[in-house]
Amino acid sequence: MVSFDQLGLAGRGLALAAALLLLTLPLQAHHSIGALYDSTRRATLDGTVADFQLINPHPFLFIDVSTERGAERWKLEMDNRSELAAVGVTASTFTPGERVVVSGSRSRTQAQSMYLLRLDRPADGFWYEQVGQSPKIGGPAR
Repeated sequence: MVSFDQLGLAGRGLALAAALLLLTLPLQAHHSIGALYDSTRRATLDGTVADFQLINPHPFLFIDVSTERGAERWKLEMDNRSELAAVGVTASTFTPGERVVVSGSRSRTQAQSMYLLRLDRPADGFWYEQVGQSPKIGGPAR
């Protein structure tokens, strides 16, 4: 086995570059919203909340949308849990049965899946919006 001291300057540089690459791969994989969702394929849906999972790293909102073929369940990925909590989103912000109007970027590979960019809850005026890297909410929150 070769020690770090035996590598020489070029070998040390190569080892350092490899280590930095390995450290950044999980970050790139976690923040690859653009790889999973197509910002040119936008959708707007009117549906009812089926489930809200305030989980790490990204919460999911599931809604049921009525179509000509019957009900479709959509999976909506949201910004990371800690940023949602920082703006006031809690596990009870969305409850099953309430109507929401949502829009976002459709999944590149999964049908009925999208990254949530905007949500409006007409019953009370609550809204959620993903603005750049930060979520924002307004109206009555729970």
